[in-house]
Amino acid sequence: MNGSEFGSVLHELLADADVPNAARRWASGDPASGLAVWRRLADLGVTALAVPEKQGGLGASPLDLVVACEELGHHAVPGPVAESLAAGPALLGALADAGSCGEWLAGLAAGDLIVTLTAPPWVPFAACPEAAGLVLYAEDGVVGRGRADATFRSVDPARSLAEVHRGPVLAERVAGAVARALDFGALACSAQLLGAGRALLEASVLHAGRRVQFGRPVGAFQAVKHRLADVAIGLQFARPLLEAAGVALAGDGPTAGRDVSAAKVACAEAAYRAARAALQVHGAIGYTAEHDLSRFLLQVRALVPAWGAQAEHRARVLREL
Repeated sequence: MNGSEFGSVLHELLADADVPNAARRWASGDPASGLAVWRRLADLGVTALAVPEKQGGLGASPLDLVVACEELGHHAVPGPVAESLAAGPALLGALADAGSCGEWLAGLAAGDLIVTLTAPPWVPFAACPEAAGLVLYAEDGVVGRGRADATFRSVDPARSLAEVHRGPVLAERVAGAVARALDFGALACSAQLLGAGRALLEASVLHAGRRVQFGRPVGAFQAVKHRLADVAIGLQFARPLLEAAGVALAGDGPTAGRDVSAAKVACAEAAYRAARAALQVHGAIGYTAEHDLSRFLLQVRALVPAWGAQAEHRARVLREL
């Protein structure tokens, strides 16, 4: 199965899983339906993608991870996607000989375990700790098991954030493994943003074809056409950077960090542009919590600064060029 076929199968699964209702219930404090979606993802092998084969995973390419996370963003699936599907497996995979990491990796691959983590300054809070069976912290080359303390509500109601109290140390002097795991997390976050941007563009095009003003669909007006065309171009231009970052991470190339940062900047800007255009096209209804558009608007607003601010990623690209 190639990447396009995998994405199509995942799209069909999520379209059938009633993700909007699961996300709303998750936001209200009941993650059961959302966890059922995660179980279906596990059955398809999504949770095993980044787990090494010797720990029961698929050991898939980062490009496969990009396909999966883009589709999860396309449906605004709740939960710690970048943490549990990308950064967590990458970090634990590098520490597989330490303590219970092998057991945790097997749990991740099977979908029996969800992990979240904090890694200041890029990731100052752990996302969705209420759904995670394992909380990790990584700072100054030290990785350990943590415990969620004070919890805050994100701008995205389906995404909570928590401070993490440091617990037992799992490994020290592993700065390289932490940096690689952060790149995996930023790659997954970038893919989610690209997927959310696609969803916003699709919703805008659909609405523009249905909404009528002055006797014509608003999508027939040149200003609207141009605005949506700019969104489409931005998303298309971001995709090669995202795929290049996946290739660089797969080969552990010297430009991997720079390429991931370039992808994060491009995908975040493209998704943000899609969100602004969607609000303008939808008008006042787009601002309401009842409209499904809000799930994607708020997810984009939460993920744009996640896994490293835009200024940090721009500075990294400039520094490494």
